[in-house]
Amino acid sequence: MKTTKVTREQALELLMKYNKEPFHILHGLTVEAVMRWYANQAGRGEEEDFWGMAGLLHDVDFEAYPEEHCKKAPELLEEIGAEPELVHAVVCHGFGLCSDVEPEDEMEKFLFASDELTGLIGAAAKMRPSKSCEDMELSSLKKKFKDKRFAAGCSRDVIRTGAERLGWELDELMEKTLEAMKSCEASVNQETADLTGGEK
Repeated sequence: MKTTKVTREQALELLMKYNKEPFHILHGLTVEAVMRWYANQAGRGEEEDFWGMAGLLHDVDFEAYPEEHCKKAPELLEEIGAEPELVHAVVCHGFGLCSDVEPEDEMEKFLFASDELTGLIGAAAKMRPSKSCEDMELSSLKKKFKDKRFAAGCSRDVIRTGAERLGWELDELMEKTLEAMKSCEASVNQETADLTGGEK
């Protein structure tokens, strides 16, 4: 069983030390919540904290060191005494884009598969009258996915590969990640606002 000695308080402090943009804080909190949801869905609820921690810290070096994304992370994670397993999970989420470390564990495959997709769902939600994913249908998300110009920074190839690594159809990954985001959107938005002084 994978556990971590790192507290959520330490993780949040580290994330906010190197990431000042509310968008990046929101993304970290979103992926954390989605990973916790997936841990329970996968019958790995006892590892929920570890899965969440990997989600929260996966982009710890992204804003401050964009050219060294996934390469600078181990050094930053040393500051809070992160375990090798946690460092590996953080580094491998960027496999194929900015890392040559491959996702191996089930948790790492979920992180790899859901990271880019949460970004796409978040961008699609902003375009809706409700500014929310809570009333988003799978069919609407699939249209956005097919439009290569929409949220072009979210790699469709990574999302497809992520589904394959989990042994899932793309639709299943989209449907479940959308469900996970619906379940946590309100609380994540509130925490982001609290942490960033009302911006989100």
